[in-house]
Amino acid sequence: MAERITTADFEEKVLKAQIPVLVDFYSDSCVPCKMLSPVLSQLGTELGGKLDIYKVNVGYEQELVDKYEVMASPTLIFFKGGEEVSRLQGMTQKAVIIEEFEKLQ
Repeated sequence: MAERITTADFEEKVLKAQIPVLVDFYSDSCVPCKMLSPVLSQLGTELGGKLDIYKVNVGYEQELVDKYEVMASPTLIFFKGGEEVSRLQGMTQKAVIIEEFEKLQ
């Protein structure tokens, strides 16, 4: 399962990461978010060492929600070299997430 992070450790875990990072902006009450969770767990296992995956709860991390202009849950944002490089919104198929990841290589 992807590790939940907060505003306090976002810079260290995401912006200073040596490999690409996928951040899942989710809500506890969001059904598509719950459906996406096992997909992200699978990807974490399959892409371990090539992609870090973290979760940010939009109900508790308003500063990050505002900074990255997250308007819906789930929103998946890919970061590379500390910069946002792409984003996906809504329930997303595993193949689409892998396709976005491969663009970062």
